Amino acid sequence: MFDMPEQNFQICTMKNKNHHTIETNMRTIPALGHDIALQLEFLRTFKPQNPIGPRNVLFCGSGDSLVSSMMAECFSDYVARAIDPLDLVKNKNISKNKHVYFVSISGNTISNVRAAKITTKSTAITKNDTSKLAKICNGIIKLDYVDSNTLTSGSISFLASMLTCISLVKRLRLRKPSQLFKYAQNQSKNIQLKNKIYYIGNQYTYPLCMYAAAKLHEVLGLDAHYERIEQFSHMGLFSAKRGDTIIIFEGKNQHNKQLVTNLKKLGLSVHNPSIKSNDMISQVIFYTFMSQLVALNHAKTKRLVDCYFITEKKIRNVSSSMIY
Repeated sequence: MFDMPEQNFQICTMKNKNHHTIETNMRTIPALGHDIALQLEFLRTFKPQNPIGPRNVLFCGSGDSLVSSMMAECFSDYVARAIDPLDLVKNKNISKNKHVYFVSISGNTISNVRAAKITTKSTAITKNDTSKLAKICNGIIKLDYVDSNTLTSGSISFLASMLTCISLVKRLRLRKPSQLFKYAQNQSKNIQLKNKIYYIGNQYTYPLCMYAAAKLHEVLGLDAHYERIEQFSHMGLFSAKRGDTIIIFEGKNQHNKQLVTNLKKLGLSVHNPSIKSNDMISQVIFYTFMSQLVALNHAKTKRLVDCYFITEKKIRNVSSSMIY
């Protein structure tokens, strides 16, 4: 399903402590495909957290982890709040009388560590329970998933952190994830990325538009943007040119139908992938899969074996120097 042509790379297999087979030394595009596929097994065994009272709770993270934090915020109906760690570092009063949940897969991002040092009550949501962040925080929620053990664009790591964050503010139930994956596979094949790309969404999907744009940045180095559906008509639309790609992350409705018609009249390529379900958790999982598969499909079409952030070493070095 995610096979890539072999181009002078080797795959080594090993067993982890739970006897799952994982692959190492993969090129980063095949590793991304492998991790995306592994999400179905993760969803089968995922154990949500017990919901907490969202009042006086902050979620804090960077990159994909900020998106996970924003998902908790919107599923709490904005009672819990999501925050950038540098904002917290610059104004520690934001965390006064708050329980801060720091979301970081590595647990070693320097801004999260700095922010955690100034909080009085904190929990690390992380894959790495021996990390700097885990040692500073009062508690730990360890993310439990198996991946390809290869540095690549985040997929299963994001899904694990997102659902964990959501489950802290809302009781959730997963409905037919394999079917959602098939829907995403089928609909993602119809999306061709041309010129500048805009992802637009609303309350529950706007953060996923941020995530989807990040996947195009990391995997392909494309010019991708994200915006709320309403705000796009006020702002982003004025930078769009004929042939640009608009991807709407929201179910089909009368407003979006009119928007699609109007955008197509401007010569824009418009896509509105959707499922027939009012269950917001199902929609969120579907659009998460769409975000990943659109990037992966385009990489496969271009016969890439490595993500853009891997091949662009100077950019990656600058990024790493600021993050760690």
